[in-house]
Amino acid sequence: MEGNRIALAIAKVVNPIQDWAAFVLMLAVTFLVFIQVILRYVLHYPLMGIEELLLFPTIWLYFLGGAIASRERNHIECRVVTMYLKKPASLHLANWIKAAISLVVCVWLTYWAYEYLLYAIRVWKESGTLFIPLVFAESAIFIGLLLMSIYTLVELADYTAAFLREIHGAGKGKE
Repeated sequence: MEGNRIALAIAKVVNPIQDWAAFVLMLAVTFLVFIQVILRYVLHYPLMGIEELLLFPTIWLYFLGGAIASRERNHIECRVVTMYLKKPASLHLANWIKAAISLVVCVWLTYWAYEYLLYAIRVWKESGTLFIPLVFAESAIFIGLLLMSIYTLVELADYTAAFLREIHGAGKGKE
């Protein structure tokens, strides 16, 4: 129970930061594209490097958006198996298997993203025109996948609890 309280306290801090960051990044992308269109097509004065600058908020928005979709369980999924399952216990078990496989994949990708982040820090590449360190964009991969892994772990725990409740509830009715 203590772990659940700690997780909720962390979520109260992390979730609003994540939501606001995504909102600010959406505004930044919109603003940069608007400026680019005005400069290029209205004033006929293209600004060099604006496409390069767009790379940073776009990558962060992509991975934070994926993490938010994981948190809210709004990610794209194909429910072919669960369409044919009638028993609640079978449905919970199928969801548990799906979440377990997703967690393994997320943790594996997070590990590789961490290795890539260490490489990016060591090499310290810079963008071609503006010389912005690319690690600012590349770190989004690790942070986004780390958040997705955490949210998938929470989802797996929820499915585990639902499955166990269903099994124990079904067992009590038969006694």
